[in-house]
Amino acid sequence: MEYDDAMAVDEDRRGFVRLTWTPGVDIDGELAEAAVGSVDALNGERMRPLLVNMAGTRTLSRDARLVFTRPCSASRLALLGRSRVDTVIANFALGVAAHPMPMRFFTDEAEAVSWLLGASVPPPGYRWWHREDSARPSL
Repeated sequence: MEYDDAMAVDEDRRGFVRLTWTPGVDIDGELAEAAVGSVDALNGERMRPLLVNMAGTRTLSRDARLVFTRPCSASRLALLGRSRVDTVIANFALGVAAHPMPMRFFTDEAEAVSWLLGASVPPPGYRWWHREDSARPSL
């Protein structure tokens, strides 16, 4: 199945990967698996920071949330949103379970990128097994 209408994954020249969800998308488990697979394929054996632009995402299913709790090639993950709906979805994404990498929600892209690039990237093969930042975005 093709997912080009639902998301775009590319490499930013500053050294992180960007996943952009199409506004209005409903993210289910299958689509979440495709997104993680695309990011992992782009990263290869490297672990790099991931910026997820989720602005305008309509829903995030339970299956999708479970997919996003598994280890992948993202060394840290910044969720970027704009609206109260984005904040609610981010609360679900951040608060449902422990995540294999540090995660934070931002409404400002420059702050998100600064946070992503402000920490050293772990060596290949290293996996995060705890949450560095446990703060949830406020409603």
